[in-house]
Amino acid sequence: MSTVAARRPARSTRRKTARRGRRRRVGAALVVLVLAALGLGAATGVGPLGEAVREIILPLRHDDIIRQQARKKGVDPNLIAAVIYEESRFRDQTSRAGARGLMQITPATARFIARDSGGAAFTQRDLATPQINIAYGTYYLRYLLRRYDGDEELAIAAYNAGETNVDRWIRRAGGPADFDRIDDIPFPETRSYVENVLRSERSYEQHYADELGV
Repeated sequence: MSTVAARRPARSTRRKTARRGRRRRVGAALVVLVLAALGLGAATGVGPLGEAVREIILPLRHDDIIRQQARKKGVDPNLIAAVIYEESRFRDQTSRAGARGLMQITPATARFIARDSGGAAFTQRDLATPQINIAYGTYYLRYLLRRYDGDEELAIAAYNAGETNVDRWIRRAGGPADFDRIDDIPFPETRSYVENVLRSERSYEQHYADELGV
């Protein structure tokens, strides 16, 4: 066996390397395509391509239920959509902690909402139903907004980290007026969560005015 042949990679290795190279090229091409489409959408406004890209980067499902619950409970539909996007990307799922559905309602929160809203016949399985999950999640958002005098940042933080934590952070900050989400939220996950939801809320308002108008 020659030295060159001895150093040559095995055929299976060469195939794997070639496949990885093709996947990287395809991935790079998709990124370029999406970026180009975004630029085209920004330049030309709404069109078939813009709609397709919007659906990929900022999906929306169950807008009829979101509008219904927004009207019924007096919560901004863009905020509801933003929370769903951050919690589940509009996919029904169950977390390791047992949070269920589109708005990731934990069992403890679901029991509280059921008692507070008079939902005596509620069962945990109901949270897999979009109608019930969004209704419960919106109810809880309304509760938190009222608890924190309409302060969206505090309500969103409490949706992620719980009221006990947020109440403690407010006390440490010296009160709601002095609370700053950058300085006074010690959990990196919650800081990021609040930032992401607020940004997504603005995006839904900008890009889904027709679908989420109430």
